[in-house]
Amino acid sequence: MNARLARAAGSLAVIAVLLAAWELAVGHGLLKAYQFPPPSKIARGFVELSLTGFPTGVSLWTHAGVTIWRVLQGYVAAILLAVPLGLLIGALPVLDKLSAPLIVFCRSVATLSLLPLVIVWFGAGELTKVVLIGYGCFWTMLSNVIAGVRYVDPVLVRAARSFGLQGPELYREVVLPAALPRIFAGARMALGVGFMVIVGAEMIGTIQGLGALIMEARTFYRSEITIVGMLVIGLLGFLISSGLAGLERLLMPWAGNLDQVRR
Repeated sequence: MNARLARAAGSLAVIAVLLAAWELAVGHGLLKAYQFPPPSKIARGFVELSLTGFPTGVSLWTHAGVTIWRVLQGYVAAILLAVPLGLLIGALPVLDKLSAPLIVFCRSVATLSLLPLVIVWFGAGELTKVVLIGYGCFWTMLSNVIAGVRYVDPVLVRAARSFGLQGPELYREVVLPAALPRIFAGARMALGVGFMVIVGAEMIGTIQGLGALIMEARTFYRSEITIVGMLVIGLLGFLISSGLAGLERLLMPWAGNLDQVRR
């Protein structure tokens, strides 16, 4: 515990020194304030966003809530589609070989490059943003689910068969639990993709959301507001990803010792 506190204190000290150096550099003219707004100005921007909002009347909490809701819609839809499909493809080698080129191609297409086409199909409303997030999350999640099933240690499978497990029972009792760590890792990766996509998706047809906030701040040369928006996006992604990691440890306490089982 003491070592952990010492590391935390050391990290905080480094951050404090860097922020102080940044503030001094701007104050002495070494950095331009409009390009690198000092921490004090960023803090004032945070207060302004929290109390007044930017644009006026749209607070930071409104922006954050809208963004979270959009990401969750696309993310959950992608998970619900990708997990069962990935489990099916991973369980059937023939289907895996047939679908691999399509999956690699679709995963390689930059999600935001589809924005003009999706606007033509669905307009510039909420559905477009959710579809883009779902698309980006889906292929990342699908690839990890398939890999999780494909790369289950054969030793585990042979050991289970030696105890008489076959067919669906083998899949349910051995393959699926062994694949879950990679599936959860894919879920965290897909979440990161969702937050990357939302920034671009919210720059079109809306004034609410953290991406729209960043776009509006850029238009009015409010660099400190842009940085606040970036920091909040990073914080939200970190908190949700940490929650998923905690859920993984809760649901799969055995996963951390999986390497010992593979000896």
